[in-house]
Amino acid sequence: MKIHEYQAKELLENYGIPVPRGAVATTPDEARGIAVRIAGRVVVKAQIHAGGRGKGGGVKPAASPEEAFEAARAILGMQLVTHQTGPEGKKVRKVLLEEASSIRKELYLSLVVDRSRGRECLVAMASEAGGMDIEQVAATHPGKIVRCAIHPAAGFSPFQARKLAVGLGLDAEQRKAFGEIVRNLYRLFLEKDCSLLEINPLAITEGGKLLALDTKINFDDDGLPRHPEIRQLRDPDEEDPLEVMAKNANVNYIKLDGNVGCMVNGAGLAMTTMDLIKMAGGEPANFLDVGGGASPEQIEKAFRIITSDPNVRCILINIFGGILRCDRVSAGLIQAAGNIEAKLPMVVRLQGTNVEEGRRMLQESGLRFTVADGLYEAAQKAVALLG
Repeated sequence: MKIHEYQAKELLENYGIPVPRGAVATTPDEARGIAVRIAGRVVVKAQIHAGGRGKGGGVKPAASPEEAFEAARAILGMQLVTHQTGPEGKKVRKVLLEEASSIRKELYLSLVVDRSRGRECLVAMASEAGGMDIEQVAATHPGKIVRCAIHPAAGFSPFQARKLAVGLGLDAEQRKAFGEIVRNLYRLFLEKDCSLLEINPLAITEGGKLLALDTKINFDDDGLPRHPEIRQLRDPDEEDPLEVMAKNANVNYIKLDGNVGCMVNGAGLAMTTMDLIKMAGGEPANFLDVGGGASPEQIEKAFRIITSDPNVRCILINIFGGILRCDRVSAGLIQAAGNIEAKLPMVVRLQGTNVEEGRRMLQESGLRFTVADGLYEAAQKAVALLG
C-alpha cells in the first residue's frame, strides 16, 4: 500500500525525523491560510502517488500567501502527468504547503527489502546524488551508492550508520544526526511493516542541519491487519478502480496494459500464464489469482473485474484443480458467464481433479467456451481469438 507524501512526513515526524513545517490543503483558500501561518516562502506540492511531480508542473514556489493561493488554484484539479503515472496522468485533489528551505546539498537515503541475497534482507542505501532517481544513479554512477545489509537477528548497528555517513562525506556533527535518523527509520520500517522507505532528497541546509524534504513509504499489504492506523491512510482515489474492486472481493489483481484477460488459481501459475501469452504474441491485460478455494461467487466477482476493463477482448482461464476441483470451477464459470451475460470469447484450460467432468460441463453449457488441453495451446488459442 502507498501513502501520500504529507502522510509519510507525519510518520517521520512521529519517529523523530526532521521535516519542514507544513500542512495539506484541498482548496486555494486553505492554501492561502496555511501560507499565512507559515509566514514566509513556501513550496506548493501536488499530492499524488507518483514521482516526477515537479517536471509535470505539480510543484510551485510561492513568496506570499497570494502566490500560494494562485499556485494551489493552478495545481488542484489538474490531471498531472509524470513518468510514473502513464499518459493518462492522475487528478490532483490535495496539495502540501511547506516552508521553503535553503539547501546546501541533497542526499539520498532508503531502506528496502532485498530478495537477491538468497534470503530476504533489509538493506540501507545512501548516496551523495540526492534528488535523482536511484535507478539512474545506479546505472550511471554506481560508485556513489553506499549499501549496508542489515541482518534480521543483529539489527542495525552504529558501525553501519558510520559507514553510510562517511560515504556521504558528512562532518562529525552531521554524522551524529544522520545516525539518529537512520536508526529511527529502521525502527519505523520494522514497527509499521514497511516494504520501502525512501527519503529523496535528504537535504543539508545552509545551516548544516539534515532535513527530509521528500519521502516515499510503501507498506506490506500482508502486515496491514496489524496496523489499522496505517490502513486508514489508504486513498482509493489514487488506486485503479478495478484494483479497488478486487481488494473488496478478496481477489489478487493487478491491471496491465494488454488485451487478454487472465483468470488463474495460484500466483506462480498466473505468472507463467502471462509469460506464455507474451510468447504466443499477445499481451496480458492483468494478473488475477482467484486462490485455491474460490467459490462460484468469487469466480463471478473475478469475471466482473476482468470484463470491466474495456481493453480486454478475450479471456484465458487457467485452473489447476487440486483443492479447487475442476467440476466446481466449471460450475462457477458457467454461473458467472450466465449472470453477467459474457460476450467475450473465453479459452479454458483445466487440469487436475475431476477434469473430464469439468470439460464436459463447459462443452455442454452452450456458452462461448473454447477448451484447451495444454497451457501453451490455451495461450495460442486466446491470442488467435483476438482476430
